[in-house]
Amino acid sequence: MSTGRMSTGRMKTVILAGGRGVRLRPLTYTIPKPLLPIGEKPILEEIIDRLKASGFDDLVIAVGYRAELIETYFRDGAHLGVHIEYVRETQPLGTAGPLALVRDAVALADGEPLLVMNGDILTDLDMRALTAAHRQSGHEVTVVTRDHVLQHPYGVIQVQDGRVTGIVEKPSVTDTVSAGIYAVQPSALDLIPKDEFVDIPDLINRLLAGGRPVGAYRFDGEWLAIDRIEQLEDAARLLAERHA
Repeated sequence: MSTGRMSTGRMKTVILAGGRGVRLRPLTYTIPKPLLPIGEKPILEEIIDRLKASGFDDLVIAVGYRAELIETYFRDGAHLGVHIEYVRETQPLGTAGPLALVRDAVALADGEPLLVMNGDILTDLDMRALTAAHRQSGHEVTVVTRDHVLQHPYGVIQVQDGRVTGIVEKPSVTDTVSAGIYAVQPSALDLIPKDEFVDIPDLINRLLAGGRPVGAYRFDGEWLAIDRIEQLEDAARLLAERHA
C-alpha cells in the first residue's frame, strides 16, 4: 500500500524486505527476516537507524511475506524519525520487480535517483558519497561492488599430456560481486514490467543490452548480509562491539 504522499523532491530509499528468508528457517516460519532481532532491535530497524543518521529519512519498504507484521511494527516511521511508505507484493517479484510497484504507487521526484538496498544488510557504506558519485557519473544504475574470495577446498593439479606439471594447494579466486546496494535512476524502472518476476541482474542486463550505462562503485568497508543463522549471530556480535 502507499500513503499517497506527494513528492517532497527528496531522494527516496527503497528497502527490499519482501523475501521469505528461507535459509533462516525455522526462525522465519512465523517472523519475517526483517523483524528478526540483532541485539535489542530488529534487523530492519538497525538499517533504518543507520540510513537516518546519514540523512536518508524518506523511505519506501517493499514488503511481501508477513507484510502485515512489518507494517504494524514500523507504521509510518514517525516514532523512528523517518517517513515510511509501503508497496506490497501479492506474488514474488524478485529483487527488481518491486521497483515497478514503487514506480506506479509512489510519487518520485523528477530526475532524482532512488537508493535501493536489500533489507538484510548491515554496512558502514557512506550512502551520501555513493549517491553523489552516481549523480556525477551519468549512469542509469550504479552497483555497489566488493571483493569476494573463494577458497578451493583441494589442491589443484595441473596436467598436460597425461603428466602432472604442477600442483597448487587450495588456491583462491577473487571475484567482484554486488553488495546489494544500488543507486537507480527512475528512467531504468521502465524496463521492469508490472507484476513480472525480475531480479536486479535481469534489470542490469536489459540496460546493458540497450546500450544504457551501468556503473560500479567499489566498497571495502564493513558489510554483512544476514542470510543464515550464523550471520545473524555475527551481526549481534558486530553491534555489541560497536556499542561496547
